[in-house]
Amino acid sequence: MILNINEIFYSIQGESSYAGQPCVFVRLTYCNLRCKWCDTEYAFYEGSHMSVEDILTKVRSFNCGLVEVTGGEPLFQPEVIPLLKGLVEARFTVLLETGGSLSVADVPGEVIKIVDFKCPSSGMEHKNQWNILNELGTRDEVKFVIGDRADYDWAVAKITDLTIADNWVVHFSPVFGVLDYKTLAEWLLADRLDVRFQLQLHKHIWDPSARGV
Repeated sequence: MILNINEIFYSIQGESSYAGQPCVFVRLTYCNLRCKWCDTEYAFYEGSHMSVEDILTKVRSFNCGLVEVTGGEPLFQPEVIPLLKGLVEARFTVLLETGGSLSVADVPGEVIKIVDFKCPSSGMEHKNQWNILNELGTRDEVKFVIGDRADYDWAVAKITDLTIADNWVVHFSPVFGVLDYKTLAEWLLADRLDVRFQLQLHKHIWDPSARGV
């Protein structure tokens, strides 16, 4: 079973409820979306072929119990499912970050899915598949990357109409370098939303353009 892998590296988890923890990242090549503010365009095409066994060997070499499979869009490669199963069987805590456009129905139930539904400013709002919510478990999480007030109001409407915050942890994250942190924080406080304000910690520890950290 072969996958196209962009990079595998050991770093600090910068997002989700696991932010701040050491984590091994397995970044897959390819993405079916083209978000205007994407910060990993290098993962669209760059990569090398690795077997599931070789990926597991590399991940084990870091001696870290937390692993995130990301992209790109990791679910764009069907072979990611055997990889996820292998990581679960190896007793890792496994996170999957996915863009909200592809079904997660085949993802092992033990995997913690973080679904990044796309706001209007991304240009990819039309790709959101809201029936994915029916495929989520109680440990899974939902993320909205907010670029402006219109994105914020749209995301608030979505979590209200679809009762998302009643069922899952929800993260609101500002587009780095676009939306002021204080502005988003004040909107959240004013509306008393039951969501988590999220920063990309890794971009504050290392250079925001750095790869493999």
